[in-house]
Amino acid sequence: MVLKELKDHQHTIQLVIDTLTGDIEKACKMMVDTLKNGNKVLFAGNGGSAADAQHLAAELTGRYVKERKAFPGIALTVDTSALTAIANDYHFDRVFARQVEAFARPGDLFIGISTSGNSQSILNAFETATQFGCKTLGLSGRDGGKMNGICDLNIIIPSNATARIQEMHILIGHIMCQAVDDMFDN
Repeated sequence: MVLKELKDHQHTIQLVIDTLTGDIEKACKMMVDTLKNGNKVLFAGNGGSAADAQHLAAELTGRYVKERKAFPGIALTVDTSALTAIANDYHFDRVFARQVEAFARPGDLFIGISTSGNSQSILNAFETATQFGCKTLGLSGRDGGKMNGICDLNIIIPSNATARIQEMHILIGHIMCQAVDDMFDN
């Protein structure tokens, strides 16, 4: 079982290397340009993807590897009062869109994470982010789902296995954070 899981991971990462390097470079540029322009990055996801959103926001506000100034990364998944109030007063499908409406400004970057690409709460947040003049980046899997038609860039992990998709999402997120660290080397 252990060897099978490791080989599945290895196979998926090879597919990512072979097919997504250019898109990952574009995502890095989106994040770096957003921060260089003094804007912020908003993250959202459900379940394990919520944890990834929080993790990546923390890499910006804290640090990834290099000592550098803090950057504005906000995980829309962490305020339980907002999440439960919005879900109660509106609908769960609005929990991120409503927060995007509150926090987003033109030039910000919204990153939505959904392994299926079909999470309605993420799709609604993309629509709101677009209305507010944000750039939009999706991290998805399978066939990309409905996120294909709604994001400026949707990075689709070539896998149907949720675990493999999530492993690649955090790897891509870390690569983007390395790009932020590297922007200070120039």
